[in-house]
Amino acid sequence: MNAAERKALAGNNILALAMNPYPGRGFVVGLDETGEYLAQVYWIMGRKPNSRNRVFKSDETGRLYTEPADSSKVEDPSLIIYNAMREIRATSKRYIVSNGDQTDTVVDEMGFFGCPSLDLALRERQYEPDPPNFTPRITAMSELFRDGSNRLEISVLRKSLFGDGCDRYAYVLGAVPGFGYCVTTYTGDGDPLPSFSGDPMLMPLVGGIGVIAADYWEALDKDNRVSLAVKMIEISGGRSEIRIINKYAQV
Repeated sequence: MNAAERKALAGNNILALAMNPYPGRGFVVGLDETGEYLAQVYWIMGRKPNSRNRVFKSDETGRLYTEPADSSKVEDPSLIIYNAMREIRATSKRYIVSNGDQTDTVVDEMGFFGCPSLDLALRERQYEPDPPNFTPRITAMSELFRDGSNRLEISVLRKSLFGDGCDRYAYVLGAVPGFGYCVTTYTGDGDPLPSFSGDPMLMPLVGGIGVIAADYWEALDKDNRVSLAVKMIEISGGRSEIRIINKYAQV
C-alpha cells in the first residue's frame, strides 16, 4: 500500500468512526506525522447515567485514570473506574492503554514478573462480565527501545460466538509516521451491543497533541461521548504529555 492509499484508507476509517453512533470505548496507537512522538488516543462513551458519570484525570507519572464526575451518583464502579494509561520504565519504555483494570494486570506482569509480551501478560484475563454485552477487553502497548526503535502490540479479548470461551487476538504492528491503529469495543449501537470484530483499523495521526485531540473528539457522537485523552511520547527521551477533554465537570 503506497502513501496515497494509506492516507485514503485512514481518512475513510475516521469518517466511519464519525458515522458510528456508538463505538464505545476505543484507542488509536501509532506515530505522529513528524515521526518524533509515539501517540496514544483513548476515549470513553456512555449511554446510561452510570457510564456517563465520569471524567479523565492524569498525574505526573503518566497515569490516566477515570473518576466519577459526581461521586454521589455512582451506581456500580466495578467496570467504569480504572487506570486507562500507565507506564513501565525499565530496559525499554512501555506505555500501556486499555479499557479496563487489565492496565494494572499488564503493569504487574511486565513490571514485576518480566512478562515479555502483551498477550502473555493477559493470559489469565478475558472479556468483561457485563451480560448481555460481554464487552471485549481491548489493550495496546507502545514500546520504545534504547536505540530509538519502537513497536506496537494490541490485544483483543472477545467472547466466543460459540459459547462462553474467550477468543484471543494478538497483533504486533509497525508504526508509520502520521498513522495509528484503532480498536473500539463495539461496531455500533444495539441491544446487546455488537462487539468489535476484524483487524485494527488504520487511522490518521496528523498535527500536534491539541489538533489530534480535537479531531477525534469531533469524530465521536456528541450525545454519547464522555471523555478523551491524547498522550504524546517523545521518542528521543521517553517523556510524555497528556491532553484531556471532559464533557462533564467534576463536582
